[in-house]
Amino acid sequence: MCGIVGYVGGRFAAPILLDGLKRLEYRGYDSAGIAVLTPEQAIHIEKTEGKLKRLLDALDGRTPAGFLGIGHTRWATHGAPNHTNAHPHTDCSGRIVVVHNGIIENYASLRAELITRGHRFTSETDTEVVAHLIEEANHTIPFADAVRAALHYVQGAYAIAAFCPDEPDLLVGARLFSPLVVGLGEGENYLASDIPALLGQTRRALLVEDGEVVEVRRSGVTITTLDGEVVRREPFHVNWDAQAAEKSGYPHFFLKEIYEQPSALTNALRGRLDGDRLYLPELASLDLDRVERVYLVACGTAYHAGLIGKALIERWVRLPAEAVIGSEFRYADPILDDRTLVILISQSGETADTLASFRLAKAAGAQTIAIANVMGSSITRGADAVLYLQVGPEIGVAASKSFTGQLTLLYLLALYLAETRGRMGDGGVAEVVRGLRALPEQATRVLEQDGAIEATAKAY
Repeated sequence: MCGIVGYVGGRFAAPILLDGLKRLEYRGYDSAGIAVLTPEQAIHIEKTEGKLKRLLDALDGRTPAGFLGIGHTRWATHGAPNHTNAHPHTDCSGRIVVVHNGIIENYASLRAELITRGHRFTSETDTEVVAHLIEEANHTIPFADAVRAALHYVQGAYAIAAFCPDEPDLLVGARLFSPLVVGLGEGENYLASDIPALLGQTRRALLVEDGEVVEVRRSGVTITTLDGEVVRREPFHVNWDAQAAEKSGYPHFFLKEIYEQPSALTNALRGRLDGDRLYLPELASLDLDRVERVYLVACGTAYHAGLIGKALIERWVRLPAEAVIGSEFRYADPILDDRTLVILISQSGETADTLASFRLAKAAGAQTIAIANVMGSSITRGADAVLYLQVGPEIGVAASKSFTGQLTLLYLLALYLAETRGRMGDGGVAEVVRGLRALPEQATRVLEQDGAIEATAKAY
């Protein structure tokens, strides 16, 4: 969902990192940063909230000298989009530097354990726990082994890149459910989250697969499993042009994002199911027992998700629910009080009519839940509870993966309400949870029938 770029070689790393991040801007992001290892073995980190231009302005042409570095553009999932939470992140000593894409499901428990052992955290991110886990292991074993050891404790999804001054010619990457690719050069090599970042430098690449760690040096690349077993893999030639590469070979972003729906569904569910039970701590602070009516307020595609949410809440929870277009809700005279629950659905979190409806609900004392994709957006900053889609940025104007992400969260929310209010027992909850777990694979099977779908579309 975010961008990662890494370089080690005989040229200055910073311009290569910035060029790679520029080529990944299409992915969407809310902050950017780079870390470069200088010839004096010092680490120069520069990061900013906002777009890449702000990072370039902060550097003001003074790109740090150094032949190894990593860069990152962040799409926030844990912690607000600000300078503190922007990547790269470091350990207590500031010697281990990490960037990360994905979601670490057990970061809260890992963070709590690390704090009891004396570690000091400076950000709200899930990523920072990786740096501290590597720090603990690196006291007794080499850096790449320390990365492998640390990742044995991590649950969830990740693509990471990391380095340490103790081994100044080594860049380490690892992947689980988040893409990572190695670029191959002469006397220099690269690491990236997506092929477009490499196209300005090389056309030879190696894919890193799930559960693998890659050691990238000037002289070559070694891929291993998490247990250290060497993996042999042949490189491939990238024959896409830059524009096609941004779309992963698809003719346009909308089609690409349609095919991203299985992984988007997986991410929307990630960390929210515990066996056959729900795990939604985001909603724990709400007083749902007093709710007597529910409004689902949204615009456009999100409104259609709200219609399905209404049906689920009425069927499972037996509460009166109404799906309302934001522009109608704000100019009507809805019944709102402290016994009302208002669910606000917006991919961006900035939809003007939905925002106005949100303010109306807050002023009347209603409880509010935001379902949104963009962390730190206006709706998410004021809602009583927030459920983030976690599907990554959506570039296509027509909604695809954001819509199926909204449906997934509405199923979870309706199920949670039914369970909390005693309308559905463990058996009923477990049955629905098992169905939700099957969704990503079912979506994959549907998309595998794209030939038949295209023929049907042409026919009708």
